[in-house]
Amino acid sequence: MTKIRPGLCSVTFRALDAEEVIGLAAEAGLEVIEWGADVHVPAGDIERAAQVATETADAGLASCSYGSYFRAGPDETLTPILDSAEALGVDRVRIWAGHLGSSDATDVDWSNTVSRLRDATAEAEDRGIGLALEFHSGTLADTAPTTLRLLADVNSPALSTYWQPTVAATVDTVLGEYREISAQTTAAHVFSWWPAQERLPLRARDALWTRFFAEALAVPRPPRDALLEFVPGDDPALLNGEAAALRSYLSI
Repeated sequence: MTKIRPGLCSVTFRALDAEEVIGLAAEAGLEVIEWGADVHVPAGDIERAAQVATETADAGLASCSYGSYFRAGPDETLTPILDSAEALGVDRVRIWAGHLGSSDATDVDWSNTVSRLRDATAEAEDRGIGLALEFHSGTLADTAPTTLRLLADVNSPALSTYWQPTVAATVDTVLGEYREISAQTTAAHVFSWWPAQERLPLRARDALWTRFFAEALAVPRPPRDALLEFVPGDDPALLNGEAAALRSYLSI
């Protein structure tokens, strides 16, 4: 059985510096960190990225991915993001599929986004880096069918997707979404928001996470990483408990 690594998105604790995030993740028994471009590792700051990579490794953790805010716009550059990803030593960059939800996008919007994603994926692949779509509302990757459509239209082995539970959807619905995209899912964002965007402890949705990880661990290509994203109240004191819950799900 392929192992899924438990980890943390650094954006969970935007108010803390990177060194504090590393300390918290190590204390919580996590294995990997996805570093965010918004605060902890700004895009293009190669020196900072290399420093964070070293400090992460020195703590016994791995930098698994770079969480960017590239949205495949026609005038957006990916190069500084890839520079930072290289300096971090990661082989996956999380990106966003445009600025519009799939139901609001025109054929032209789709065409433009696909074209930019093709170019971006080719640029990343030339540097040995893969891109992964944020599975998120307000983008073209907001449902399983539209995510599969994007992946098919771009048609590159260097493009994959993340998965996360759609806010306010039922357990059966979100698991169905995962099943549709599981073969191309390289990471999962793990959080319990219910019934809408109220942040709850992971254990509040045991019915979701127990079933999700049982399925994810059983597919031929499980997500490589399961990344805690946000905790109730952004409280660092809760991370140990959330990480313990995540590790328990992964031991199924």
